Amino acid sequence: MRKRITSALLAAVMVTGLMSGCSSNNDTTNTTAGSTTAAAGNTTTAAPDGTQASETAAPGGKKYDGVELTYWSMWTNAEPQGKALEAAAAAFEEETGAKIKFEWKGRDVKNILSSALEAQERFDLFEDDYTRISKNYVDYVADLTAMADAAGYGDKSYTVFNDQAKEWAGFLPCLTEQPTVGGIFYNKDIFTASGITEDPKTWDEFMAACQKMVDAGYQPMALDSTYAPFMFGYHLARNIGESATEELAINGGWSQNEGVVKAAQEMIDFVNAGYLADGAPDEYPASQNKMGLKQDVAMVVCANYVTSEVNANTGVELNWGLLSYPAVANGADDSSTFAGANSIAVTKYSENQQAAFDFAMSIVTGEQDQNKANLANQIPADPANVAPPVQNGTTEVLVQTTAPLSWNMGLNANADKISVISEVVVKLFEGSYATGEDFAAALDALY
Repeated sequence: MRKRITSALLAAVMVTGLMSGCSSNNDTTNTTAGSTTAAAGNTTTAAPDGTQASETAAPGGKKYDGVELTYWSMWTNAEPQGKALEAAAAAFEEETGAKIKFEWKGRDVKNILSSALEAQERFDLFEDDYTRISKNYVDYVADLTAMADAAGYGDKSYTVFNDQAKEWAGFLPCLTEQPTVGGIFYNKDIFTASGITEDPKTWDEFMAACQKMVDAGYQPMALDSTYAPFMFGYHLARNIGESATEELAINGGWSQNEGVVKAAQEMIDFVNAGYLADGAPDEYPASQNKMGLKQDVAMVVCANYVTSEVNANTGVELNWGLLSYPAVANGADDSSTFAGANSIAVTKYSENQQAAFDFAMSIVTGEQDQNKANLANQIPADPANVAPPVQNGTTEVLVQTTAPLSWNMGLNANADKISVISEVVVKLFEGSYATGEDFAAALDALY
């Protein structure tokens, strides 16, 4: 039986998974919340009553001379994303005259946004997960639909995020800043060395590919306990779909669903075949790092930021590829992909909504977006831009995605039980259950 992972570590699965693991190698040390004033970009201002005010520049002046925008960022100015934002602000000020004051809130911004927005604290733009913006903050953010249409934003962004945000909010509440996609990220060199010439599309083909890797002396799958629910959630979604998983997570009844038993048994067979890397499920990020440190582990199921994490943590530039999670026999969902995004919203009470929108547009499209993608090794927010090599294949997958899966594919639907559900899932990969029925019964025992 594989070693048990602590509940404290398992609590990490409750995060959205969208936060990038990219780190900066520069010598800047200010990584705590703070503020700096920098530059900004193209816009028009809104009056205090929310109507758009005239922004005709004075003769010889710039469009937004005298305008200052306050930007609450989920990044820090020591991170590559923060440095890219500062570069975008400098370019925007040069072009338009608007000044940007950054408040570097870091990842904890999500913990203070609701109360700050309700109190109408004076900031014009902020970043957070697009799901929270579209659902939790919808009463406090500006409707960007008309401005986005006028700017041609639809042709400069991923349809999947715009459609989802509009469905949840009833209007376009944000612009995608950092897209995320999930699947099986793999070392192309190991696939080649193992004689795998075509991407496996079904579970049977995938199992056969894993055996080829083992026969060639490689370990197929890295897995850290933090991402065990993500991997099993993907497999479960292929078998029963995300909506059914959500219902079970909330109400129980796992043993009565044959798809749950089947999915668990397939994972048990996967583990028993020896397809997990040595030590997996490991403590994050030990298992995924073995892909770079030992270079004999081929794959990991995660979101795309894992590629930058492994490269940065190990100092090895792997030849990455992306597989769609394979379809299963008699499954309910054979094509949906996890996709998410950190996004930029404009506050509903901003007195400079158009200017704020224009600055956001300058960040997520064109030259500044390409610079951000390059600095942070992330997927560009503008599909016309080029993904860095570490993100090979991600742009193509996102362009084709229409119905995205959420983080952990429905397992997170019950916030009160996700921690204990995750513990049972980790035990599944540790080899604690002899059959799929045993696993389903263990989940039902939680209710």
